[in-house]
Amino acid sequence: MIERHHISLPVPLGAAFESQSGLFTSNPRIYGVLAGPPRGRIGAIVMHPTSNLMGHYLLEPLAQRGVGLLALNSRFVGNDSVLLMERVIQDLGAGVKYMREHFDKVILLGNSGGASLTAFYQAQAENLTITETPAGDPIRLTPEELPPADGIALMAAHLGRSELMLHQLDASVTDERDGLSCDPALDIYDPRHKPPFSADFVQRIRDGQHARSQRITAWALDRLKYLRGLPQPIQDEAFVVYRTYADPRFLDLTLDPNDRKPGGNRGSNPREVNYSVNNLARYTALTSWLSQWSLLSRARGPANLALTTVPVLNLEYTGDGSIFPADVKKWSDACKGRESFHKIEGATHYLKGQDALIAHVADLTAAWADITTARKP
Repeated sequence: MIERHHISLPVPLGAAFESQSGLFTSNPRIYGVLAGPPRGRIGAIVMHPTSNLMGHYLLEPLAQRGVGLLALNSRFVGNDSVLLMERVIQDLGAGVKYMREHFDKVILLGNSGGASLTAFYQAQAENLTITETPAGDPIRLTPEELPPADGIALMAAHLGRSELMLHQLDASVTDERDGLSCDPALDIYDPRHKPPFSADFVQRIRDGQHARSQRITAWALDRLKYLRGLPQPIQDEAFVVYRTYADPRFLDLTLDPNDRKPGGNRGSNPREVNYSVNNLARYTALTSWLSQWSLLSRARGPANLALTTVPVLNLEYTGDGSIFPADVKKWSDACKGRESFHKIEGATHYLKGQDALIAHVADLTAAWADITTARKP
């Protein structure tokens, strides 16, 4: 029977109305669960900017292999509408500090959207440079709050929320105020466009996605400047981003091919997801868009990983519907000379129903952690 310990950690105060909870605002804390003995040689942390990872599939498997795993939630768990990546690394730092007090060595598991978070964290932990958010708001981070980890394990690793958004924005949206506005010539879900898509069509989609991302960012910056320049300034504002699930690779398996099934990783009907009321960045604040979804975001995975010095385990899930070989290569290119790379054949993004592959991932991660931490004095 694997021990589980519930962990509650204080974190610094954030922005006003960061939470609707007055209790949290006056006494901010983050919560997690630690699987395995409360002290030991190797400890690991898995965190996502907003997802609840307290039921992560590696909790017990890693604990059974001698690695204590803390699945830690950020202050923005379940609600990324006001999320600032600069604040999330502060939360991760609280977890690393706690684990350093209880384990000899600490590694970071960068799973899915947590990958860019761990790279961003480690880059700043090794060399702190950030003094403000992309909105220009000052943020106080100190080296004491960001103790470095001893290694990073990447699995099903997104490049970062800004690049994920760039690749999934629906290029056919013509009016940001109208969720049904559409230019059929750029609509991957229009029946007239059938996979395999032409190279010209894909390029027009990519150009349209980039242009749309930049338009939203330019508007957000202008709107923020206007609001804060009012006689009675307003610091932030919420808005809706329609249709954010339209990567051509969801439909065309010849693009960046792997073992995936069509549809992405959210079911077999990506068009339905694209028009759904709850998806990436559907409801966001101006400052949050700039920090996590825009190309101004500092939390860009491979770029940050290239600034770090620690060993890296990179696991490619070959059946992943939203992480593609080109993405994996960008991570590999960022850490040449210190990467241990493995393909997990047939693994899907969430490893749902793939118990044998979960055990395989746990074996590889525990063995790598053991070797990696043994190298360091």
